[in-house]
Amino acid sequence: MVAERFAAGDTVVRREVLRGEVWFGCPTICVEDSPELLALYLPPGAEFGFPQDGVFPCGRHPWDAAGHRSWSGHGKLMLQRPGEAHSIDVFWTGPERDFAGWYFNLQDPVRRTPIGVDTLDHELDLWWAADADRYVWKDVELFAQRLVEGRYPGLGDAIQAEGDRIAALLDGGERWWDPAWARWQPDPAWAAPPLPVGWDRVPPAPG
Repeated sequence: MVAERFAAGDTVVRREVLRGEVWFGCPTICVEDSPELLALYLPPGAEFGFPQDGVFPCGRHPWDAAGHRSWSGHGKLMLQRPGEAHSIDVFWTGPERDFAGWYFNLQDPVRRTPIGVDTLDHELDLWWAADADRYVWKDVELFAQRLVEGRYPGLGDAIQAEGDRIAALLDGGERWWDPAWARWQPDPAWAAPPLPVGWDRVPPAPG
């Protein structure tokens, strides 16, 4: 049975599902789960999981190939509204944990599972640094390469349109998130939770 709501402090396994197969997972911590917003915290040291079986048409997850096994540096906060094809990720930097900026991460709308949420990163992103006057596009060439590889069959135009929509909102001065999240602090008692046994065998959420 899929959880209706997560409670603050719950472990929420965020998985990426490519063409119906789980190919990445990491444990996050629920900060807020309301009808308007799901806020998840990826703490420092959070374990990355990569299924060792399965057939992946586009190859193994890039972080797996690069040997990345956990989240390094400060944790990040992921803000996701129901049905939207992006999250707004909040980053911090430096010894004083200064706000670094807003990262508009294009992805599948999150779908709930019994252990967390499923999505798929869309590679194309926008980044607005705290000390910048304007956002910049990220990974444009890599996104084009992923389309050639066949990672997002039939979705290229929709993904680009979502990025253009976000850019237009930002250009128009729209701010659909609470800027106070830049000052958010995690509970000092929160440690990186482990990935639960069998996290990759839970059937993907229908999408």
